[in-house]
Amino acid sequence: MGGDPVKGKKLFMKLCVSCHTTEKDGKHKIGPNLHGIIGKTSGTAPGFNFTETMKDKAVVWDEKTLNDYLEFPKKFVPGTKMAFYGLKKAEDRSDLIAFLATLK
Repeated sequence: MGGDPVKGKKLFMKLCVSCHTTEKDGKHKIGPNLHGIIGKTSGTAPGFNFTETMKDKAVVWDEKTLNDYLEFPKKFVPGTKMAFYGLKKAEDRSDLIAFLATLK
């Protein structure tokens, strides 16, 4: 993974923190808590009301799947509730994924 987690955290704080938390055992907001997202299956975080399309996607989040999702969420998971339009720059996606990978 070539991203910069420091830059990724800044992106997260700018673009994601209004809807997601990252603390271990943290509460959900509009979106699910993202602590430990790498290696988890989409639509399975306990206590969060996912769309059926997110549950049915049943993708394991890794660098590639997160990259594809973050580029254009509504294309990757049609019917997702996430209002985010996506990150067009590959470097930004890589940085954000590097930050998410630190949340273990």
